Amino acid sequence: MLPIALRADGRRALIVGGGHVALRKAQALLEAGVALTVVAPSIDAQLRAMLDRDDARERTYTRADLDGIDLVIAATDRPEVNAQVIADARAARILACDAADPENGDFTMQATVRVGDLTFTVDSGRSTPAFAARVARELRERFGPEYDAAARTLARMRTYLRTVLDEAARAPVLRDLAERTVAELARMNPVEAEHEVEETIQRLLGGNAASTESVVCASRASTLAMTQTRLVAAKLAARGIATTILNVTTTGDREQDRPVDELGSVNVWVKELEVALRDGRADYAVHSCKDLPGMLEPDMRLAAISEREDPRDAFCSERYASFDALPPGARVGTSSARRRAQLQTLRSDLQYEAIRGNVDTRLRKLRSGEFDAIVLAMAGLRRLGARATYTVPFAPYVVVPAVAQGALAVETLSTNDTLAAQLHAAVNHEPTQWCIEAERAVLRALRAGCSAPLGVYARLRDSVMTILASFANADGSVLRERLTAPVGSLEDARALGERLAAALTAAHEPRSRPRVVLARTQDRPSRIAAELRGRGLEVVELRSSESEADAMKIVPSMLLFPSSGSVAAAASYLAWLRAQAARPLVAAMGPQSDAAAREAGFAPDIVSPEASIDAFVTAVAARLERA
Repeated sequence: MLPIALRADGRRALIVGGGHVALRKAQALLEAGVALTVVAPSIDAQLRAMLDRDDARERTYTRADLDGIDLVIAATDRPEVNAQVIADARAARILACDAADPENGDFTMQATVRVGDLTFTVDSGRSTPAFAARVARELRERFGPEYDAAARTLARMRTYLRTVLDEAARAPVLRDLAERTVAELARMNPVEAEHEVEETIQRLLGGNAASTESVVCASRASTLAMTQTRLVAAKLAARGIATTILNVTTTGDREQDRPVDELGSVNVWVKELEVALRDGRADYAVHSCKDLPGMLEPDMRLAAISEREDPRDAFCSERYASFDALPPGARVGTSSARRRAQLQTLRSDLQYEAIRGNVDTRLRKLRSGEFDAIVLAMAGLRRLGARATYTVPFAPYVVVPAVAQGALAVETLSTNDTLAAQLHAAVNHEPTQWCIEAERAVLRALRAGCSAPLGVYARLRDSVMTILASFANADGSVLRERLTAPVGSLEDARALGERLAAALTAAHEPRSRPRVVLARTQDRPSRIAAELRGRGLEVVELRSSESEADAMKIVPSMLLFPSSGSVAAAASYLAWLRAQAARPLVAAMGPQSDAAAREAGFAPDIVSPEASIDAFVTAVAARLERA
């Protein structure tokens, strides 16, 4: 056996199976940065929520599912299916794992212990899995959070060192810093870490520490902003150009007592950094790309866009394991009108309250009990190595991220051609750039600011781009649109974004909305209702535990049965419809709902091809568009 570490970023994996074993494998793969697809006739709800809509395929596995895949995991409870998956993968020269019988596969997923960015793996050669589990447990007990803190301090030191020192001179400094005690490294804050690097350079190298060329970068002073700026500066330093950082306080930093969307400016995090470029105090600036307005000032240039970190929003809580687990009335902190509007469509029974401050401040407020949960960007959490006890990302099609979320933008004066070219060569990541420019095209076309309740997310795979958007209306409804098309250039990507903006604008035009009655058996918020409202439909939810008075006077455009139980729950309402001689269109989700509706005398006009929420919503919306 040969243990190896696979750099997973950008690779694509397929899991065949949708149960608890598949969930555990998926959590490990997603945490490692793998692009994941899951295929199974039925997918666990928690697993489905972790995936993009296109990547959760509730159907039987086919050989075509292997196209474009790098790794395969067979995780069904049927040995013959697992064997077929393994055989197909080997025929296609794809590494495969049989989760039920490791001897049948090419690799195993070892027991893993993660302490922040530190990763330990334990493998007993499959001979004593219980002992491997014990070793993993003892590693967790031995290497506590102070090791993660020490590792993050050393990472900051290394990044800082790359910005101020030539490559040939770094090795002895890095070795010296790595030998400090864990406790000493763990308690250093970022400023202390930088001072320690400077003192170590002086002690070891004296006056032989300067790089040959130096520029100045304007940055906000928050820990996250400095971490992001150092990432860019390190890439430039690798090309022999050192960076001195100029800390600038922005409007958004000064005005901490009001929500960002009330500050009256579309560039509250950007303007003062651009002033530093104009007056010559700085040569370039680093921004969170989501903070940039759709149109830059004429004298400014977007020199580079970094490779994107995880773009998703994340549910964070110290007490509750997931967003669905929050009790009615729970307090959820979010500073974003975009997030608040989308979350409201999912859970209207929660209290959404503004929360300001940097990531550490917000997590501290969560830990102190001021909020039951907060929602933060996964990118910031990952870059800081921070998390709550429960940190669960929302799939991008459930909560659509902010425009350009997760990417860094590097800005220069439009006249600084030389430095802009150097930054572009050092930092720019073309696939990310195409996606970001498609998203920013939507922002420009809608003339929206960075704090507008607009979410846009583009994904590029094999020269095909999928872009989706959400926009919150003043009445609280959320419009959603989605387009997919091949793209072969940056211009194609921007054009696709402009088409999506046009579709959103058309959807926003006042028009009569089809009304549907959704029969239900549960009191919890309905994802079906949220998805349909996002498509511009008026949804009346008919719950068996509520009075049917409101629905009893409605003859809808369509009557929806998501389950066989929902047909029984709507018995009184169906009797009222018969008395009115009213026959709306009827939609059923899956064969059992179809049979129950027919037995009740309301034979469905449409039955979704799969017993899944996505297929059902798509079929309902498509039928009503033709009506």
